[in-house]
Amino acid sequence: MEGAVTFGLLLALCWALGPFAGTGAGGGGCVSEPSGPPQSVCLSVPPGLCYEDFGAGKCKLFLGEDVSQEDCCQNPNYGYRPRAGAPCQSLMGGWSAWGPWSSCSVTCAEGVRKRVRRCTEPAPICGGSCPGPDSDTMPCDTNKICPSECVCGWGGDWGQWGPCSATCSPEDVKLKPQQRRWRVCNNPPPSVIPPGLPCIGPTSEDQSCPGLPFCPGEKDPPAPLSPSQPVPCPGARWEPAPSRGDRPLPRSPPPQASQSPPWAFSQPSGEVSHADLCFFLSDPAPCLVDGGWNNWETSSTCSVTCGLGRVTQKRLCNNPAPRHGGKACLGLNTRSHFCNTKIPCPVDGRWSEWGEWSTCTRPGYTGSISCREIVGQQRRTRECRGRSPDGKRCEGSTIHIRSCYNMFRCKLEGQWSDWSPWGLCVPPCEKNSMKSRKRVCQPTYPKFSMETQGVGSTGSVNVSFWGKPWPQCQPINGQALEVEEKEPCLNMPPCPEEEEYETPLLDPSFPHRDPP
Repeated sequence: MEGAVTFGLLLALCWALGPFAGTGAGGGGCVSEPSGPPQSVCLSVPPGLCYEDFGAGKCKLFLGEDVSQEDCCQNPNYGYRPRAGAPCQSLMGGWSAWGPWSSCSVTCAEGVRKRVRRCTEPAPICGGSCPGPDSDTMPCDTNKICPSECVCGWGGDWGQWGPCSATCSPEDVKLKPQQRRWRVCNNPPPSVIPPGLPCIGPTSEDQSCPGLPFCPGEKDPPAPLSPSQPVPCPGARWEPAPSRGDRPLPRSPPPQASQSPPWAFSQPSGEVSHADLCFFLSDPAPCLVDGGWNNWETSSTCSVTCGLGRVTQKRLCNNPAPRHGGKACLGLNTRSHFCNTKIPCPVDGRWSEWGEWSTCTRPGYTGSISCREIVGQQRRTRECRGRSPDGKRCEGSTIHIRSCYNMFRCKLEGQWSDWSPWGLCVPPCEKNSMKSRKRVCQPTYPKFSMETQGVGSTGSVNVSFWGKPWPQCQPINGQALEVEEKEPCLNMPPCPEEEEYETPLLDPSFPHRDPP
């Protein structure tokens, strides 16, 4: 009655403001524009009536008259009456049914589908809300590769020059040793969808090796000749002829320079006997021939069937092969370089970690299931991430649903746990060293059936307790949730001096403390 009297006095005050009211019917004590309809905001809004509990459309446990609407709205479980005699209203709203799933958010690659629900059944009042999210999403896959901007390929920088194909240079210009360098069409590479133009120009280029010495010979020396024929090797030397009796044969001079190739010269001019001819020693020294590299040859296919791989190439040291103690070819006989299949590799999807469990509720149940033997349901989700259109999908489900009992903040009988093992001594030396152990108040869960009929299930399911309860234990030393016991440590080693803390201790279990 007191609330009604207060409201009536304020309402009378609104009516008393008639000269300032508009011309609407009855004035109503509400401000209005001269030519417009009356506004619905009264100059003086009385406090409403706030109730601690709301259920079945009735307010219970009246808190008092002078509680403002804003204060009452702080608790979504409270009921509110704008005035005495008005219907009691719940501050919490109710969700409508879920709407249909939207189409996929993208037309290529992977996206999401979305559905929404509205907080309209009933709508909340004075700033209240509906519990839970107003939207839900699920992944979707179009199985199509997204087109990108058409990009024409552009060659990257040239690499280093490779090794020379030989270690010496013959006189024939056409046989000059070559070296090669490569570049890759990756700056940027041509687009795949839509297909971009490939890079213009070659992927490799050759040049003659600079600064090589001339080769000592271009072909093998011929077989040894008879003394009457030209001697084809600089290993031939002039030597004294075999003696004739007791008189040695005269020694002939070395051959004169001629227009013959550098590896051959003829019999010296002049009338000389057979003994004066140039001939080979019994064990002549053959010419040294250094080895030279042949051309590179591809010895393997691309090491992969998609993406980038490697191709191996080999070359032989047979152009010419080293002979008679000549030098071997310098450099490596194998090399590898990238090969691009221009086929994207499939990427399989991988599950993310499971998310947190949702609140344990019972779908379609209007009352509270907290602290009661009413089976609820909760779920957690995970995502299949990183899958390319042609990669394997993640095996399993994105949603994990389980049955549960809601024990959140339920007052349960508790019992003290056993003492934990003694902890380490702190500090780890004889100076006031203490150790401690603890015991905690553990809840005793009610003896609900842990295998029962599930929500919307035709068979029995296992049920889990969910939520952190409030266990009630007999207090020990004034503590109701956790008790700690301490005692001094005996026979501890002496503490090091303060300056010794600057150096590492021998025992790694000792904590390090910086000097003050």
